[in-house]
Amino acid sequence: MIVKATPYGWEVIYHRAHALLAAQLAGQWRRKNAPERLYETLAAISHHDDLEKEWEEDILTEAGAPKDFTLNSDADADAGVEKLAELAKNALYRGRWVALLISMHISRLNEPSRGKSSQLDKLLDEQLQNQQRWRKKLDIKKEEVDAAYAFMQWCDRLSLILCQEELPADERFLEISKGPEGKRYDIMQRSDNLVVVKPWPFQDDKFTVNVEACDISQVKFESSTELAQALQEAPIKVLKWTFVKS
Repeated sequence: MIVKATPYGWEVIYHRAHALLAAQLAGQWRRKNAPERLYETLAAISHHDDLEKEWEEDILTEAGAPKDFTLNSDADADAGVEKLAELAKNALYRGRWVALLISMHISRLNEPSRGKSSQLDKLLDEQLQNQQRWRKKLDIKKEEVDAAYAFMQWCDRLSLILCQEELPADERFLEISKGPEGKRYDIMQRSDNLVVVKPWPFQDDKFTVNVEACDISQVKFESSTELAQALQEAPIKVLKWTFVKS
Protein backbone atom coordinates (compact mmCIF):
# COMPACT_ATOMS: atom_id res chain seq x y z
CA MET A 1 0.00 0.00 0.00
CA ILE A 2 1.02 3.62 -0.55
CA VAL A 3 1.16 5.56 2.71
CA LYS A 4 1.32 9.31 3.32
CA ALA A 5 1.40 11.03 6.71
CA THR A 6 -1.33 13.64 7.30
CA PRO A 7 -1.76 16.13 10.19
CA TYR A 8 -4.25 13.72 11.79
CA GLY A 9 -2.95 10.28 10.87
CA TRP A 10 -2.46 8.55 7.53
CA GLU A 11 -3.69 8.52 3.97
CA VAL A 12 -3.52 5.01 2.49
CA ILE A 13 -3.97 4.00 -1.14
CA TYR A 14 -4.27 0.30 -1.84
CA HIS A 15 -1.96 -1.03 -4.53
CA ARG A 16 -4.94 -2.38 -6.47
CA ALA A 17 -6.40 1.13 -6.53
CA HIS A 18 -3.08 2.47 -7.83
CA ALA A 19 -3.19 -0.18 -10.59
CA LEU A 20 -6.72 0.90 -11.52
CA LEU A 21 -5.50 4.51 -11.80
CA ALA A 22 -2.73 3.28 -14.11
CA ALA A 23 -5.38 1.61 -16.27
CA GLN A 24 -7.41 4.84 -16.38
CA LEU A 25 -4.34 6.65 -17.69
CA ALA A 26 -3.70 3.90 -20.23
CA GLY A 27 -7.26 4.20 -21.48
CA GLN A 28 -6.64 7.86 -22.34
CA TRP A 29 -3.71 7.09 -24.68
CA ARG A 30 -4.01 8.29 -28.29
CA ARG A 31 -5.61 5.42 -30.20
CA LYS A 32 -3.51 5.68 -33.34
CA ASN A 33 -0.35 5.20 -31.26
CA ALA A 34 -1.74 2.57 -28.90
CA PRO A 35 0.26 -0.61 -28.30
CA GLU A 36 -0.69 -4.06 -29.54
CA ARG A 37 -3.86 -5.60 -28.09
CA LEU A 38 -4.80 -2.48 -26.16
CA TYR A 39 -7.74 -3.86 -24.18
CA GLU A 40 -5.85 -6.94 -23.05
CA THR A 41 -2.96 -4.66 -22.12
CA LEU A 42 -5.38 -2.56 -20.06
CA ALA A 43 -6.41 -5.74 -18.24
CA ALA A 44 -2.77 -6.52 -17.46
CA ILE A 45 -2.22 -2.98 -16.15
CA SER A 46 -5.32 -3.04 -13.93
CA HIS A 47 -4.43 -6.44 -12.44
CA HIS A 48 -0.63 -6.29 -12.22
CA ASP A 49 -0.71 -5.65 -8.46
CA ASP A 50 -3.28 -8.33 -7.58
CA LEU A 51 -0.77 -10.16 -5.38
CA GLU A 52 -0.99 -7.32 -2.87
CA LYS A 53 -3.48 -8.29 -0.17
CA GLU A 54 -2.97 -5.67 2.51
CA TRP A 55 -5.77 -7.08 4.63
CA GLU A 56 -3.94 -10.42 5.03
CA GLU A 57 -0.32 -9.29 5.52
CA ASP A 58 2.11 -7.69 7.94
CA ILE A 59 1.39 -4.04 7.18
CA LEU A 60 2.97 -2.35 10.21
CA THR A 61 6.39 -0.85 10.74
CA GLU A 62 8.23 -1.64 13.98
CA ALA A 63 6.97 1.71 15.29
CA GLY A 64 3.34 0.68 14.70
CA ALA A 65 2.71 2.85 11.67
CA PRO A 66 1.20 1.69 8.36
CA LYS A 67 4.01 0.28 6.20
CA ASP A 68 4.53 1.94 2.84
CA PHE A 69 5.41 -0.52 0.05
CA THR A 70 8.84 1.09 -0.33
CA LEU A 71 9.76 -0.23 3.14
CA ASN A 72 9.50 -3.91 2.16
CA SER A 73 12.77 -5.71 2.87
CA ASP A 74 14.66 -8.45 1.04
CA ALA A 75 13.26 -10.87 3.60
CA ASP A 76 9.78 -9.82 2.56
CA ALA A 77 10.71 -10.46 -1.08
CA ASP A 78 12.05 -13.93 -0.34
CA ALA A 79 8.91 -14.81 1.57
CA GLY A 80 6.80 -13.60 -1.34
CA VAL A 81 8.09 -15.96 -4.03
CA GLU A 82 5.02 -18.16 -3.71
CA LYS A 83 2.80 -15.09 -4.09
CA LEU A 84 4.66 -14.12 -7.26
CA ALA A 85 4.20 -17.61 -8.65
CA GLU A 86 0.48 -17.42 -7.84
CA LEU A 87 0.18 -14.03 -9.58
CA ALA A 88 1.85 -15.42 -12.71
CA LYS A 89 -0.37 -18.50 -12.66
CA ASN A 90 -3.62 -16.61 -12.10
CA ALA A 91 -2.81 -14.11 -14.86
CA LEU A 92 -2.99 -16.94 -17.38
CA TYR A 93 -6.72 -17.30 -16.68
CA ARG A 94 -7.15 -13.91 -18.38
CA GLY A 95 -5.19 -15.04 -21.43
CA ARG A 96 -1.63 -15.45 -22.60
CA TRP A 97 -1.14 -11.79 -23.51
CA VAL A 98 -2.07 -10.64 -20.00
CA ALA A 99 0.09 -13.40 -18.51
CA LEU A 100 3.00 -12.40 -20.75
CA LEU A 101 2.97 -8.76 -19.65
CA ILE A 102 2.57 -9.60 -15.97
CA SER A 103 5.37 -12.16 -16.25
CA MET A 104 7.60 -9.44 -17.73
CA HIS A 105 6.65 -7.19 -14.82
CA ILE A 106 7.64 -9.91 -12.34
CA SER A 107 10.96 -10.29 -14.14
CA ARG A 108 11.74 -6.57 -14.18
CA LEU A 109 11.03 -6.11 -10.47
CA ASN A 110 12.80 -9.24 -9.27
CA GLU A 111 15.76 -9.89 -11.58
CA PRO A 112 17.94 -7.54 -9.46
CA SER A 113 17.44 -10.01 -6.58
CA ARG A 114 18.58 -13.02 -8.61
CA GLY A 115 21.11 -15.09 -6.66
CA LYS A 116 19.65 -14.32 -3.24
CA SER A 117 17.27 -17.29 -3.22
CA SER A 118 17.25 -20.54 -5.16
CA GLN A 119 13.46 -20.48 -5.06
CA LEU A 120 13.38 -17.01 -6.58
CA ASP A 121 15.96 -17.96 -9.21
CA LYS A 122 13.80 -20.92 -10.25
CA LEU A 123 10.75 -18.67 -10.56
CA LEU A 124 12.68 -16.13 -12.65
CA ASP A 125 13.94 -18.87 -14.98
CA GLU A 126 10.39 -20.10 -15.41
CA GLN A 127 9.20 -16.60 -16.29
CA LEU A 128 11.80 -16.21 -19.03
CA GLN A 129 10.86 -19.60 -20.46
CA ASN A 130 7.16 -18.75 -20.33
CA GLN A 131 7.70 -15.40 -22.01
CA GLN A 132 9.56 -16.99 -24.91
CA ARG A 133 6.93 -19.70 -25.30
CA TRP A 134 3.98 -17.31 -25.18
CA ARG A 135 5.56 -14.94 -27.72
CA LYS A 136 5.96 -17.87 -30.09
CA LYS A 137 2.43 -19.16 -29.50
CA LEU A 138 0.96 -15.69 -29.98
CA ASP A 139 3.09 -15.19 -33.11
CA ILE A 140 4.23 -11.74 -32.02
CA LYS A 141 7.65 -10.13 -32.28
CA LYS A 142 9.65 -9.42 -29.14
CA GLU A 143 9.88 -5.73 -30.14
CA GLU A 144 6.09 -5.44 -30.10
CA VAL A 145 5.83 -7.09 -26.69
CA ASP A 146 8.60 -4.86 -25.34
CA ALA A 147 6.72 -1.79 -26.57
CA ALA A 148 3.50 -2.95 -24.90
CA TYR A 149 5.34 -3.57 -21.64
CA ALA A 150 7.04 -0.16 -21.85
CA PHE A 151 3.52 1.29 -22.15
CA MET A 152 2.41 -0.69 -19.10
CA GLN A 153 5.47 0.47 -17.15
CA TRP A 154 4.89 4.08 -18.22
CA CYS A 155 1.30 4.04 -16.95
CA ASP A 156 2.39 2.34 -13.73
CA ARG A 157 5.09 4.98 -13.14
CA LEU A 158 2.73 7.89 -13.85
CA SER A 159 0.15 6.45 -11.45
CA LEU A 160 2.81 6.17 -8.74
CA ILE A 161 3.91 9.77 -9.31
CA LEU A 162 0.33 10.88 -8.67
CA CYS A 163 -0.36 8.56 -5.73
CA GLN A 164 2.93 9.40 -4.01
CA GLU A 165 2.41 13.13 -4.64
CA GLU A 166 5.74 13.46 -6.43
CA LEU A 167 4.67 16.32 -8.71
CA PRO A 168 7.28 19.09 -8.18
CA ALA A 169 6.36 22.56 -6.97
CA ASP A 170 6.82 25.79 -8.94
CA GLU A 171 5.71 24.31 -12.27
CA ARG A 172 8.87 22.23 -12.69
CA PHE A 173 8.88 19.19 -14.94
CA LEU A 174 9.57 15.62 -13.77
CA GLU A 175 10.48 12.75 -16.09
CA ILE A 176 7.89 9.96 -16.14
CA SER A 177 9.76 7.37 -18.21
CA LYS A 178 10.16 6.40 -21.83
CA GLY A 179 6.96 5.43 -23.59
CA PRO A 180 6.26 2.50 -25.93
CA GLU A 181 8.06 4.20 -28.82
CA GLY A 182 11.17 4.94 -26.74
CA LYS A 183 10.34 8.64 -26.38
CA ARG A 184 10.85 10.49 -23.09
CA TYR A 185 7.81 12.05 -21.40
CA ASP A 186 7.73 14.69 -18.64
CA ILE A 187 4.96 15.82 -16.31
CA MET A 188 4.28 19.18 -14.66
CA GLN A 189 1.53 20.58 -12.42
CA ARG A 190 0.55 24.15 -13.22
CA SER A 191 -0.18 26.79 -10.60
CA ASP A 192 -3.92 26.21 -11.23
CA ASN A 193 -3.37 22.48 -10.36
CA LEU A 194 -3.99 21.29 -13.91
CA VAL A 195 -1.49 18.64 -15.05
CA VAL A 196 0.51 18.78 -18.26
CA VAL A 197 2.43 15.98 -20.00
CA LYS A 198 4.94 16.77 -22.75
CA PRO A 199 4.86 15.60 -25.44
CA TRP A 200 1.08 15.09 -25.20
CA PRO A 201 0.31 11.36 -25.73
CA PHE A 202 -3.41 11.28 -25.00
CA GLN A 203 -6.52 11.08 -27.19
CA ASP A 204 -8.44 13.99 -25.63
CA ASP A 205 -7.17 17.49 -24.92
CA LYS A 206 -8.58 17.38 -21.38
CA PHE A 207 -9.62 14.57 -19.03
CA THR A 208 -9.81 13.71 -15.33
CA VAL A 209 -8.65 10.56 -13.50
CA ASN A 210 -9.11 9.58 -9.87
CA VAL A 211 -8.14 7.15 -7.13
CA GLU A 212 -9.76 6.34 -3.80
CA ALA A 213 -7.78 6.67 -0.54
CA CYS A 214 -8.52 5.68 3.06
CA ASP A 215 -8.26 8.53 5.58
CA ILE A 216 -7.15 7.17 8.96
CA SER A 217 -7.24 9.38 12.07
CA GLN A 218 -5.09 7.10 14.23
CA VAL A 219 -1.30 7.40 14.31
CA LYS A 220 -0.15 4.13 15.90
CA PHE A 221 -1.51 0.57 15.86
CA GLU A 222 -0.82 -2.45 18.03
CA SER A 223 -1.19 -5.04 15.27
CA SER A 224 -1.74 -5.47 11.55
CA THR A 225 -5.22 -6.77 12.38
CA GLU A 226 -6.07 -3.52 14.14
CA LEU A 227 -4.82 -1.50 11.17
CA ALA A 228 -6.70 -3.70 8.68
CA GLN A 229 -9.90 -3.10 10.66
CA ALA A 230 -9.24 0.65 10.73
CA LEU A 231 -8.77 0.62 6.96
CA GLN A 232 -12.09 -1.16 6.50
CA GLU A 233 -13.86 1.45 8.63
CA ALA A 234 -11.98 4.55 7.43
CA PRO A 235 -13.67 7.32 5.48
CA ILE A 236 -12.91 7.21 1.77
CA LYS A 237 -11.79 10.29 -0.12
CA VAL A 238 -11.39 10.62 -3.87
CA LEU A 239 -8.19 12.17 -5.21
CA LYS A 240 -8.54 13.69 -8.67
CA TRP A 241 -6.18 15.06 -11.31
CA THR A 242 -7.22 16.92 -14.45
CA PHE A 243 -4.82 16.68 -17.39
CA VAL A 244 -4.78 19.34 -20.12
CA LYS A 245 -2.93 19.74 -23.37
CA SER A 246 -1.05 23.02 -23.03
